[in-house]
Amino acid sequence: MKFNKTAFLLTSISLLGLQTYAQELTKAQNQELLKAKQGAVVRLEGFLTEKTPVIPYLKFPTPGPQYIISDDPEYIRVPEAIALKESVVPGTVRFYLYNVNGVKEPQQIDRKIIAMIKNTGKAPMRIKMLKYVTQKPSTNYFKLGKEGLASFMAAQPKEEVRIVKPGEAVPIDEKLEQYIVKYDELVHGFYEFLVDQPAEITVLQTDLKTSGKDALKRITNVLPPKTKSGAGRGLYGVANYHVNNTTVIDTKNGTSALVVADGVSDPWITGKEGTTGQMAKLAGNYGVMYDVELKWKSTDGKGLALITWNSRSADNKWCSGMAAAMKVSAGKFNEGIIQLPKDQLVTKAAPEAVLIQVFKPTGNAEEQTIKLTYSPPGASCLPTPLVFVPVDL
Repeated sequence: MKFNKTAFLLTSISLLGLQTYAQELTKAQNQELLKAKQGAVVRLEGFLTEKTPVIPYLKFPTPGPQYIISDDPEYIRVPEAIALKESVVPGTVRFYLYNVNGVKEPQQIDRKIIAMIKNTGKAPMRIKMLKYVTQKPSTNYFKLGKEGLASFMAAQPKEEVRIVKPGEAVPIDEKLEQYIVKYDELVHGFYEFLVDQPAEITVLQTDLKTSGKDALKRITNVLPPKTKSGAGRGLYGVANYHVNNTTVIDTKNGTSALVVADGVSDPWITGKEGTTGQMAKLAGNYGVMYDVELKWKSTDGKGLALITWNSRSADNKWCSGMAAAMKVSAGKFNEGIIQLPKDQLVTKAAPEAVLIQVFKPTGNAEEQTIKLTYSPPGASCLPTPLVFVPVDL
C-alpha cells in the first residue's frame, strides 16, 4: 500500500485554526461541477489546495469485528514463506489480504498466495461468510483497490456455512487455490466472516502444485514484519469509526474539508503482531470503515458539492494516482456506492477533482445530515480529503 509518511504540517496548522484560505469557484467552474456526472473528473484550475480550512470532528470506535490485515511485507521476496499468522477468538473477523509475488532472484517465478484458517478449538467450527470479495491477481493495483472496496461495501452475507473439524485447516477463499500469481501481481482479498471456535489465520506463498493444506504443514519460516514495504500486519481491535462534525457546515462560510486517515489528526490504529508479540501499527488505517455523519445548512441559499482529489501527487512517483470508492447519501444523485473516479481508472493531480455528490439546500436554512461510508483506498497515498464546496444551483 502507498501511504506517504510525510508530516502533514499544513493539516496540523489548519486544525489549530492558524491557517485560513479563501476558495471560491469561478462561474465557469461552478457550471462544470453542476453539469458533471457523478464520479466524473472535473478540472478546477487554481482551486484545489491543502490549505483548505478543515472541519473539526469527533471520532470514536464503534463495535466491530476483530480486524486482521496482511500487508507487511507487501512484497513476498522468497519462493515459500508465511507472510502472516494470527489467532482469533470466536466471533466476527474482518480480514484484508494485500500481498504481492515479489520473487525475482534468481529469476521471476509464478506463485500462489493462499489464506488458510485452522480450527484450533475442541469442537467443529462453523464459518459463515458475511462479506466476500475475491479478485484475480493483477499488476493494476489501483483497479483492485477501487473495485475491491466498492464490492466490499456492497457485499451481502452468504447462506453457506462451512464446517471445519478440530485441527483441520481450509482456505478462507477457495479461489486463491486456483489463481496463478505472476511476478509483481497483487493478491487482493477483502473478507468478513463469523466463526464459533478459536482459529488461526495464515497467509503463505508457495508453488503452483502445492495445496494450501500441504503448504501449511510444510512451510515454517515466517517473514519478519517492519519491512520496507507495506502498511502493516497484525490483529487490531478497532475496525470501525463513527465521525461527526462539531461545528455545523454552513455554505456562507465557504469551502471546507474533512481530513481523516492522515496520521496526524486521525492517528493510525494499533494492535499486536502475532508471531513476535510486538505492537503493530497500521500506517494508513486501510480496511477501517468510517461511518461519517455531517450536519450542514445553507444560510445563503447555496448548495454544497462534495469532491475529492489526489492531494499527495507531488510527494513521489508512488503518489501519481488515486482511486477510491465511497457510499454517499442522496442529493442530486441517488444514494449509493460510487467508484472514484467513475469515468477513468485514477485521478492524477490538481487541477483534477472528482465529483461525489451535490446536496441541495432546504430553502429555510434548516439543518440537514450528510452520511458517508469511507475507507482509506488501498494503493493510494493518503490523505484523500473530502472537500465541501458551496455552489450556486
